[in-house]
Amino acid sequence: QVQVVESGGGLVQAGGSLRLSCAVSGSIFRINAMGWFRQAPGKQREFVAITTESGTTNYADSVKGRFIISRDNAKNTVTLQMNSLKPEDTAVYYCNADVIESRWSPGSVTRYWGQGTQVTVSS
Repeated sequence: QVQVVESGGGLVQAGGSLRLSCAVSGSIFRINAMGWFRQAPGKQREFVAITTESGTTNYADSVKGRFIISRDNAKNTVTLQMNSLKPEDTAVYYCNADVIESRWSPGSVTRYWGQGTQVTVSS
């Protein structure tokens, strides 16, 4: 069993900052990519940012230059530093992790998702 738990959401004014954290625990041999998605009311879930095990990062154009993703491989955590927030960033933010649970099945990767954390940016 693998658990993914996000924290750090909340209400902030436009132009402000928030830091989201995500901890992955349980039956873990290795974690490949870790990332963040978001879903606004009435919209589909969309990609926000991703980081590989080696630290390579990629961002959605809408957050590039404002958000920073980072991870701590020793602690199996990933954070999303969100700066210069805009009302359109309002959404439920979901963390995910691509987990290899057994050293005997290195090709077997499962993507686990957290329950989400609400971010609300007021204008």
